[in-house]
Amino acid sequence: MRSIVRALCACLLSGLSVLAQAQPFPGKPVHIVVPFAPGGAVDTVSRIVGARLAELLGVAVITENKPGASANLGAEYVAKSAPDGYTLLLGANGLATNPALFSSLSFDPLKDFVPVARIGYAPLVLVVPPDFPAKSLREFIAQARSRPGALNYGTSGNGSSGHLATELLKTTAKFDALHVPYKGGAPALTDLVGGRLSFMLINPLEALPYTNSARLRALAVSSDKRVAMLPAVPTFGEAGLPGYEASVWWGLVAPAKTPHDAVAALTRQVLKSLEDEGVKDKLGNLGAVVAPQDGAQFGRFLKSETDTWAGVIKATGIKAD
Repeated sequence: MRSIVRALCACLLSGLSVLAQAQPFPGKPVHIVVPFAPGGAVDTVSRIVGARLAELLGVAVITENKPGASANLGAEYVAKSAPDGYTLLLGANGLATNPALFSSLSFDPLKDFVPVARIGYAPLVLVVPPDFPAKSLREFIAQARSRPGALNYGTSGNGSSGHLATELLKTTAKFDALHVPYKGGAPALTDLVGGRLSFMLINPLEALPYTNSARLRALAVSSDKRVAMLPAVPTFGEAGLPGYEASVWWGLVAPAKTPHDAVAALTRQVLKSLEDEGVKDKLGNLGAVVAPQDGAQFGRFLKSETDTWAGVIKATGIKAD
Protein backbone atom coordinates (compact mmCIF):
# COMPACT_ATOMS: atom_id res chain seq x y z
CA MET A 1 0.00 0.00 0.00
CA ARG A 2 2.83 2.34 0.93
CA SER A 3 4.52 1.70 -2.40
CA ILE A 4 1.32 2.59 -4.21
CA VAL A 5 1.05 5.85 -2.25
CA ARG A 6 4.67 6.69 -2.99
CA ALA A 7 4.12 6.01 -6.67
CA LEU A 8 1.03 8.23 -6.73
CA CYS A 9 2.94 11.03 -4.95
CA ALA A 10 5.79 10.71 -7.41
CA CYS A 11 3.39 10.94 -10.33
CA LEU A 12 1.69 13.96 -8.77
CA LEU A 13 4.99 15.75 -8.19
CA SER A 14 6.14 14.91 -11.69
CA GLY A 15 2.93 16.29 -13.10
CA LEU A 16 3.27 19.49 -11.10
CA SER A 17 6.85 19.88 -12.30
CA VAL A 18 5.81 19.50 -15.92
CA LEU A 19 2.97 21.96 -15.36
CA ALA A 20 5.35 24.47 -13.81
CA GLN A 21 7.75 24.13 -16.71
CA ALA A 22 4.92 24.59 -19.16
CA GLN A 23 3.72 27.79 -17.45
CA PRO A 24 4.22 30.70 -19.82
CA PHE A 25 6.72 33.41 -18.92
CA PRO A 26 6.37 35.36 -16.72
CA GLY A 27 4.67 33.51 -13.90
CA LYS A 28 6.02 35.51 -10.95
CA PRO A 29 7.50 38.96 -10.17
CA VAL A 30 10.48 40.20 -12.18
CA HIS A 31 13.30 41.85 -10.25
CA ILE A 32 15.40 44.64 -11.79
CA VAL A 33 18.69 45.07 -9.94
CA VAL A 34 20.06 48.62 -9.92
CA PRO A 35 23.75 48.63 -8.96
CA PHE A 36 23.47 52.12 -7.47
CA ALA A 37 21.81 53.74 -4.46
CA PRO A 38 18.13 54.77 -4.51
CA GLY A 39 17.26 58.20 -5.87
CA GLY A 40 19.86 58.42 -8.63
CA ALA A 41 19.26 58.55 -12.36
CA VAL A 42 19.60 54.78 -12.93
CA ASP A 43 17.22 54.03 -10.06
CA THR A 44 14.68 56.52 -11.41
CA VAL A 45 14.89 55.08 -14.93
CA SER A 46 14.29 51.59 -13.53
CA ARG A 47 11.18 52.66 -11.65
CA ILE A 48 9.72 54.60 -14.58
CA VAL A 49 10.21 51.79 -17.09
CA GLY A 50 9.42 49.10 -14.52
CA ALA A 51 6.00 50.55 -13.71
CA ARG A 52 4.85 50.32 -17.33
CA LEU A 53 6.62 46.99 -17.86
CA ALA A 54 4.65 45.53 -14.95
CA GLU A 55 1.38 46.47 -16.65
CA LEU A 56 2.47 44.86 -19.90
CA LEU A 57 3.85 41.66 -18.34
CA GLY A 58 0.97 41.27 -15.90
CA VAL A 59 3.29 40.68 -12.92
CA ALA A 60 5.02 42.91 -10.40
CA VAL A 61 8.33 44.43 -11.50
CA ILE A 62 10.45 45.20 -8.45
CA THR A 63 13.51 47.46 -8.39
CA GLU A 64 16.24 46.23 -6.04
CA ASN A 65 19.16 48.51 -5.18
CA LYS A 66 22.50 46.76 -4.72
CA PRO A 67 25.12 49.53 -4.79
CA GLY A 68 28.83 49.11 -4.24
CA ALA A 69 32.20 48.46 -5.87
CA SER A 70 31.60 50.85 -8.78
CA ALA A 71 28.41 48.98 -9.80
CA ASN A 72 30.25 45.64 -9.82
CA LEU A 73 28.44 44.31 -6.75
CA GLY A 74 25.01 44.40 -8.34
CA ALA A 75 26.30 43.20 -11.69
CA GLU A 76 28.01 40.20 -10.10
CA TYR A 77 24.82 39.35 -8.20
CA VAL A 78 22.80 39.20 -11.43
CA ALA A 79 25.52 37.35 -13.35
CA LYS A 80 25.37 34.60 -10.73
CA SER A 81 21.56 34.55 -10.41
CA ALA A 82 19.37 31.82 -11.83
CA PRO A 83 19.10 32.27 -15.62
CA ASP A 84 15.32 32.20 -15.67
CA GLY A 85 14.41 35.74 -16.76
CA TYR A 86 13.22 36.84 -13.34
CA THR A 87 16.40 38.71 -12.32
CA LEU A 88 17.64 41.47 -14.59
CA LEU A 89 20.35 44.11 -14.34
CA LEU A 90 19.80 47.71 -15.35
CA GLY A 91 23.32 48.36 -16.54
CA ALA A 92 24.96 51.64 -17.40
CA ASN A 93 28.37 52.74 -18.70
CA GLY A 94 30.21 50.61 -16.15
CA LEU A 95 29.20 47.47 -18.03
CA ALA A 96 31.48 48.62 -20.85
CA THR A 97 34.20 50.41 -18.89
CA ASN A 98 34.75 48.29 -15.78
CA PRO A 99 36.44 45.35 -17.56
CA ALA A 100 39.29 47.71 -18.49
CA LEU A 101 39.30 49.49 -15.13
CA PHE A 102 39.35 46.41 -12.88
CA SER A 103 41.80 43.58 -13.36
CA SER A 104 40.00 41.07 -11.14
CA LEU A 105 36.31 41.13 -12.07
CA SER A 106 34.53 37.88 -11.21
CA PHE A 107 32.33 38.17 -14.31
CA ASP A 108 32.64 39.13 -17.97
CA PRO A 109 29.87 41.52 -19.10
CA LEU A 110 30.09 40.31 -22.71
CA LYS A 111 29.96 36.61 -21.80
CA ASP A 112 27.98 36.37 -18.56
CA PHE A 113 24.98 38.45 -19.67
CA VAL A 114 22.54 38.30 -22.55
CA PRO A 115 21.34 41.74 -23.74
CA VAL A 116 17.59 42.36 -23.42
CA ALA A 117 17.14 45.95 -24.60
CA ARG A 118 18.71 49.38 -24.46
CA ILE A 119 16.51 52.12 -23.02
CA GLY A 120 18.26 55.35 -23.92
CA TYR A 121 20.92 57.81 -22.94
CA ALA A 122 21.59 61.29 -21.59
CA PRO A 123 24.35 63.37 -23.20
CA LEU A 124 26.76 65.10 -20.84
CA VAL A 125 26.89 68.89 -20.59
CA LEU A 126 30.06 70.96 -20.17
CA VAL A 127 29.45 73.50 -17.39
CA VAL A 128 31.61 76.21 -15.83
CA PRO A 129 31.11 78.72 -12.98
CA PRO A 130 29.39 81.97 -14.03
CA ASP A 131 32.57 84.04 -13.64
CA PHE A 132 34.68 81.68 -15.78
CA PRO A 133 36.41 83.83 -18.44
CA ALA A 134 35.46 81.68 -21.44
CA LYS A 135 31.98 82.31 -22.81
CA SER A 136 32.04 79.63 -25.51
CA LEU A 137 33.57 76.21 -26.15
CA ARG A 138 36.14 77.68 -28.55
CA GLU A 139 37.26 80.17 -25.89
CA PHE A 140 37.33 77.41 -23.26
CA ILE A 141 39.58 75.18 -25.37
CA ALA A 142 41.84 78.11 -26.25
CA GLN A 143 42.23 79.01 -22.60
CA ALA A 144 42.87 75.39 -21.58
CA ARG A 145 45.55 75.02 -24.27
CA SER A 146 47.25 78.29 -23.30
CA ARG A 147 47.52 77.24 -19.64
CA PRO A 148 48.41 73.51 -19.59
CA GLY A 149 47.34 71.89 -16.32
CA ALA A 150 46.01 75.15 -14.85
CA LEU A 151 42.35 74.15 -15.10
CA ASN A 152 40.87 71.45 -12.88
CA TYR A 153 37.70 69.40 -13.07
CA GLY A 154 35.69 67.32 -10.62
CA THR A 155 33.99 63.95 -11.00
CA SER A 156 32.14 61.44 -8.84
CA GLY A 157 35.27 59.29 -8.74
CA ASN A 158 38.06 57.60 -10.65
CA GLY A 159 36.72 55.66 -13.62
CA SER A 160 33.29 57.33 -13.47
CA SER A 161 31.50 58.35 -16.66
CA GLY A 162 32.42 61.99 -16.03
CA HIS A 163 36.09 61.09 -15.56
CA LEU A 164 36.28 59.02 -18.74
CA ALA A 165 34.30 61.54 -20.78
CA THR A 166 36.58 64.39 -19.67
CA GLU A 167 39.72 62.42 -20.47
CA LEU A 168 38.28 61.80 -23.93
CA LEU A 169 37.55 65.53 -24.24
CA LYS A 170 41.14 66.36 -23.25
CA THR A 171 42.45 63.96 -25.89
CA THR A 172 40.06 65.17 -28.59
CA ALA A 173 40.58 68.90 -27.93
CA LYS A 174 44.30 68.48 -27.14
CA PHE A 175 44.55 70.18 -23.75
CA ASP A 176 45.52 69.17 -20.22
CA ALA A 177 43.64 69.64 -16.94
CA LEU A 178 43.88 68.30 -13.38
CA HIS A 179 41.39 65.63 -12.28
CA VAL A 180 39.91 66.01 -8.78
CA PRO A 181 37.93 62.86 -7.85
CA TYR A 182 35.15 63.08 -5.23
CA LYS A 183 33.09 60.44 -3.46
CA GLY A 184 30.01 61.52 -5.36
CA GLY A 185 28.74 64.07 -7.83
CA ALA A 186 27.05 66.34 -5.28
CA PRO A 187 30.20 67.51 -3.44
CA ALA A 188 31.97 68.04 -6.76
CA LEU A 189 29.11 70.26 -7.97
CA THR A 190 29.23 72.19 -4.71
CA ASP A 191 32.90 72.98 -5.27
CA LEU A 192 32.27 73.87 -8.92
CA VAL A 193 29.55 76.35 -7.95
CA GLY A 194 31.88 77.70 -5.28
CA GLY A 195 34.61 78.34 -7.84
CA ARG A 196 37.03 75.76 -6.49
CA LEU A 197 36.80 73.79 -9.74
CA SER A 198 37.10 75.06 -13.31
CA PHE A 199 34.61 72.84 -15.14
CA MET A 200 32.67 69.56 -15.15
CA LEU A 201 30.86 67.27 -17.56
CA ILE A 202 27.50 66.34 -16.01
CA ASN A 203 24.13 65.05 -17.16
CA PRO A 204 21.35 67.51 -18.08
CA LEU A 205 19.24 66.69 -15.01
CA GLU A 206 22.10 67.73 -12.73
CA ALA A 207 22.90 70.78 -14.83
CA LEU A 208 19.43 72.29 -15.16
CA PRO A 209 18.84 73.59 -11.58
CA TYR A 210 22.21 75.36 -11.68
CA THR A 211 21.99 76.77 -15.19
CA ASN A 212 18.42 77.99 -14.61
CA SER A 213 19.54 79.85 -11.49
CA ALA A 214 22.69 81.20 -13.23
CA ARG A 215 24.95 79.44 -10.72
CA LEU A 216 26.59 77.58 -13.63
CA ARG A 217 26.91 78.30 -17.34
CA ALA A 218 26.56 75.56 -19.94
CA LEU A 219 28.95 75.77 -22.89
CA ALA A 220 28.10 72.68 -24.95
CA VAL A 221 26.19 69.40 -24.90
CA SER A 222 27.95 66.21 -25.99
CA SER A 223 25.47 64.75 -28.46
CA ASP A 224 24.65 65.03 -32.14
CA LYS A 225 21.60 67.19 -31.43
CA ARG A 226 20.56 69.72 -28.84
CA VAL A 227 18.84 68.70 -25.61
CA ALA A 228 15.20 69.75 -25.18
CA MET A 229 15.85 70.80 -21.58
CA LEU A 230 18.70 73.11 -22.68
CA PRO A 231 17.62 74.28 -26.16
CA ALA A 232 19.96 77.29 -26.24
CA VAL A 233 23.08 75.22 -25.54
CA PRO A 234 24.92 74.16 -28.73
CA THR A 235 26.28 70.69 -29.36
CA PHE A 236 30.06 70.22 -29.31
CA GLY A 237 29.94 69.96 -33.10
CA GLU A 238 28.06 73.25 -33.45
CA ALA A 239 30.42 74.89 -30.95
CA GLY A 240 33.56 73.90 -32.84
CA LEU A 241 34.54 70.37 -31.80
CA PRO A 242 32.89 67.92 -34.22
CA GLY A 243 33.03 64.23 -33.47
CA TYR A 244 33.06 64.50 -29.69
CA GLU A 245 30.14 62.71 -28.02
CA ALA A 246 29.83 61.33 -24.49
CA SER A 247 26.78 60.21 -22.60
CA VAL A 248 25.43 58.08 -19.80
CA TRP A 249 23.26 55.25 -21.08
CA TRP A 250 21.06 52.48 -19.68
CA GLY A 251 20.09 49.00 -20.80
CA LEU A 252 18.69 45.77 -19.41
CA VAL A 253 20.61 42.49 -19.43
CA ALA A 254 19.83 39.02 -18.06
CA PRO A 255 22.12 36.22 -16.89
CA ALA A 256 23.68 34.20 -19.69
CA LYS A 257 21.77 31.03 -20.60
CA THR A 258 18.41 32.65 -19.85
CA PRO A 259 15.88 30.87 -22.10
CA HIS A 260 15.40 32.53 -25.47
CA ASP A 261 11.62 32.69 -25.05
CA ALA A 262 11.95 34.59 -21.77
CA VAL A 263 14.47 37.04 -23.23
CA ALA A 264 12.29 37.57 -26.30
CA ALA A 265 9.22 38.25 -24.14
CA LEU A 266 11.15 40.74 -22.03
CA THR A 267 12.62 42.49 -25.06
CA ARG A 268 9.22 42.78 -26.71
CA GLN A 269 7.56 44.32 -23.66
CA VAL A 270 10.46 46.63 -22.75
CA LEU A 271 10.42 48.07 -26.25
CA LYS A 272 6.64 48.42 -26.06
CA SER A 273 6.91 50.21 -22.72
CA LEU A 274 9.28 52.74 -24.30
CA GLU A 275 6.59 53.60 -26.87
CA ASP A 276 4.33 54.84 -24.07
CA GLU A 277 3.99 58.63 -24.13
CA GLY A 278 3.91 58.85 -20.35
CA VAL A 279 7.18 56.94 -20.08
CA LYS A 280 8.73 59.12 -22.79
CA ASP A 281 7.67 62.30 -20.98
CA LYS A 282 9.01 61.14 -17.63
CA LEU A 283 12.34 60.08 -19.10
CA GLY A 284 12.49 63.30 -21.11
CA ASN A 285 12.11 65.29 -17.90
CA LEU A 286 15.29 63.57 -16.71
CA GLY A 287 17.12 64.87 -19.75
CA ALA A 288 17.13 61.37 -21.23
CA VAL A 289 16.84 60.57 -24.91
CA VAL A 290 14.72 57.47 -25.44
CA ALA A 291 16.69 55.39 -27.95
CA PRO A 292 15.43 51.79 -27.83
CA GLN A 293 17.45 48.88 -29.16
CA ASP A 294 16.53 45.21 -29.21
CA GLY A 295 18.85 42.60 -27.74
CA ALA A 296 20.99 42.11 -30.82
CA GLN A 297 21.41 45.84 -31.41
CA PHE A 298 22.18 46.47 -27.74
CA GLY A 299 24.72 43.66 -27.79
CA ARG A 300 26.58 45.29 -30.68
CA PHE A 301 26.41 48.65 -28.94
CA LEU A 302 27.83 47.17 -25.73
CA LYS A 303 30.69 45.53 -27.63
CA SER A 304 31.49 48.79 -29.43
CA GLU A 305 31.42 50.78 -26.17
CA THR A 306 33.67 48.21 -24.48
CA ASP A 307 36.24 48.43 -27.27
CA THR A 308 36.11 52.24 -27.45
CA TRP A 309 36.57 52.88 -23.75
CA ALA A 310 39.19 50.15 -23.33
CA GLY A 311 41.28 52.15 -25.80
CA VAL A 312 40.68 55.43 -23.95
CA ILE A 313 41.48 53.85 -20.58
CA LYS A 314 44.68 52.27 -21.87
CA ALA A 315 45.83 55.44 -23.63
CA THR A 316 45.22 57.66 -20.60
CA GLY A 317 46.34 55.23 -17.92
CA ILE A 318 43.16 55.69 -15.89
CA LYS A 319 42.92 53.54 -12.76
CA ALA A 320 39.79 52.69 -10.82
CA ASP A 321 41.44 53.38 -7.46
